Parts: sequence; structure tokens; C-alpha cells
Amino acid sequence: MTKIANPIYDVVFKYLMSDNKIAKLLISDLVGVKINSLELRPQEFSTDLENRVLTVYRVDFKAEIILKNGKKLVVLIEIQKAKFTTDLIRFRKYLAEQYASKQNLIEKDDKIIPLPIITIYFLGYGLDNNKDIPIIRIKRQYLDNYNGNELKGKELFIETLTHDSIIVQIPALKKQRRNDLEKALSIFEAGSKIQEVNINEADYPQRYKSVIRQLLKAIGDKKIRKTMDIEDEVLEDLEKKERKILKQEKIIIEKETKLKEKETKLKEKETKLKEKEIELIKEQQRNIEQEKMISELQKQLENLKK
Repeated sequence: MTKIANPIYDVVFKYLMSDNKIAKLLISDLVGVKINSLELRPQEFSTDLENRVLTVYRVDFKAEIILKNGKKLVVLIEIQKAKFTTDLIRFRKYLAEQYASKQNLIEKDDKIIPLPIITIYFLGYGLDNNKDIPIIRIKRQYLDNYNGNELKGKELFIETLTHDSIIVQIPALKKQRRNDLEKALSIFEAGSKIQEVNINEADYPQRYKSVIRQLLKAIGDKKIRKTMDIEDEVLEDLEKKERKILKQEKIIIEKETKLKEKETKLKEKETKLKEKEIELIKEQQRNIEQEKMISELQKQLENLKK
């Protein structure tokens, strides 16, 4: 068995994807198109948590891809990883930044146009309804609303306002390894504090041997190992904070539920009181009518006596 660095860690993933040949290989197979050229544009920021500084990488590539019809297209490929379900908000925020960024504009035919975007997400947890599928590809279609027929030919307006996505569910890769790509990506481990992954190199696809070699280098790099330790500490604190937030949200929801139940009971009591008031008013009206009738009868009796 061979030990390699777990690429779910930001520092290891950045180290892996900084090799242009490896990045082209993995992205090309994930997106399903041939990549003519690839330019790494790492987005990074530092976070300070109790005097521990962690640099977090968001990996973007400006790529020239070759479509099936032979045409070349320049696109932005965004890759992000998530260990928590709460990362969804971060994904949306960062995606919005990419759509708005002036860096993602190119000049074509004397016009300034935005780059089409392709997103790739590595999830450390399973989706709700399709958790057993290791790699999910979200493709867009142009449909005629009248008859549902698919339209041919891409439109710049549509391509720059919508995007395709690839979702990699890491837990599912441990259950199904149906082709070389799924086998290659099975090196990702989603579990907490799993810095090393044991693999049998003989079982690993020859096409992706360069990935193994790069991750072997990473496991022996002291600086990378130290950064992985810091990531573990920071993520542990984030998990605690997330659990605390979820606990607080649960308490708030329970309180809101109890308040709603009280409000419902109060409304029911108010309704019953109103019903009783209405019944009392009706009873009073009936009594008044009866008194009137009795009074009329008494008058009639007195008249008869006369």
C-alpha cells in the first residue's frame, strides 16, 4: 500500500492543480471536452482564527476548450470543495462575484463579452436524492416551449447568463468505481482529519499515475503537512461553531413552534369567547322578544277584563 496526501485539503488540492498537465487531465475528463490551453487563476484569502492563519484557495482556470464541432471557446472553470452543507451560501456568493468580476471579460470582434462559466464542486457529503451517483453532470438545453423540441446552436446571451455544472460526491466514490475517472477521484477522503489516503498503485489507472506522483510529493512536504494540521484545527472550530449555530437555531425553532401553538390556542379561546358572546346576545334578544310578547299578552288580558 502507498500513502498519498488527501486532496480534500485546500493546500493539497492547490498543490495538485498547480501542475498544468494534471489540471488539464482532470478538468478535461470531468467537463467532457478537450482543453486546448489552461491558465491557473488561484483566488486566495487568509483567515485568522485565534492567532492561527490559514490561507484558503478557490481555484479558477481560464480555459480554451474545443467543442465537438471543432470550434474553440474560452470559458472560466471554477472549482470549489465543501465539507459542510453550509458551504452552499459561500458557493452562491462566490459565483455571484465571478459573474460580476471585470477579470472575466474578454474582447471579441471589437466587443467586450463575459466569459461563460463552468462550475465543478467536490462535496464531502451526499445530496438528498442522488447520493449514490459519484459524478453528476448538469447540462443545459435550449427547448422550444411550443413543442418541447431541442434547439440547435448556442446563443451568447444564454451562455453568459447560465452555466453547466459538475458535482462530485466524494462519499459515493467509495461505493462505486465504474470507470477510470471514478477510480481516479476515489483518492479523495471526506472524513475529518484524514490527511493520508492508502492506495494500491497497481489498482490505480495508468492514465492518472501523475496524480499519484504529485500527491506522493505532497505527503512528504513538511510545509504542506503543517498547513494540513492548521486546516484540521480551523475546521474543527468551524464544526463546533456550526453545531452551536444549529443548536441555537433548533432552540429558536422550538420556541417559535411553542409560541405558534400558544397563539393558536389563544385564537381558539378567542373564537369560543366570541361564539359565547354571540350566543349571549342572541339569548338576550330572545328574552327581550319574550318579554315583549308577555307584555302584549298582559295588555290583551286587561282589555278583555274590561
